[in-house]
Amino acid sequence: MPHQRRPKPFLYVVVCAAGVAGDVGKLITAAQERQWDVGVVATPLALGFIDAGGIEAQTGYPIRSAWRRPGDPRPLPDPDAIAVAPATFNTLNKWAAGMSDTLALGILCESYGAGVPTAALPCLSTAQAAHPAYRRSLDALRAMGVRIGTQESDRIKADGFRWEEALELLNITSDSGR
Repeated sequence: MPHQRRPKPFLYVVVCAAGVAGDVGKLITAAQERQWDVGVVATPLALGFIDAGGIEAQTGYPIRSAWRRPGDPRPLPDPDAIAVAPATFNTLNKWAAGMSDTLALGILCESYGAGVPTAALPCLSTAQAAHPAYRRSLDALRAMGVRIGTQESDRIKADGFRWEEALELLNITSDSGR
C-alpha cells in the first residue's frame, strides 16, 4: 500500500559518512519544530556513523539506505524538500556527475528532474576542497539549483556544524511551515 500524504510537508535528510553525522538528530529536531515531517536516507557507509534506532524513533520512519524491490511498499512519502547534511566530497562529486550507485545518490539525481528544492551542507577537509573536481561539482550543482551551504572542516572545528543552515537555505521557517 503506498504511503499516504501527510498534512505536514515532508523533508528528506540525506546523511553521508562524516564524523558529524552522529548529530543529525539536531537537524531533524529543528525541522520538526518548524512543523515538517522528516525521513532519513543514509548512504551505506553513513549507517556506521548514526544511531539508526534513535533516528527511527525520532522520525517515526525507517531509515532508507538500500533500494526496495519492485512491488514493495514505499516507506517514505515523496519529499517536498531535501537537505544533504553532512554532504561529503564523494557524494557531492558523484551527484554532480550524475552517478546513481546508491539509493541516496539515486534520490538526489531524480530530485533535479522532479524539481524538489535541495540544499547541501558540505563537510570535507580543506585539502579535499582544494581539489579541482570539487569546485567543478559545486558549480554544476549550483547550476542545477542546489543551494550549497558554507560548511567545511576547518569551520566545523571552530564553530561546530551548523545543521540549521540547511533549513535556512530551503527557506523552512518556524512561522510558515515552509
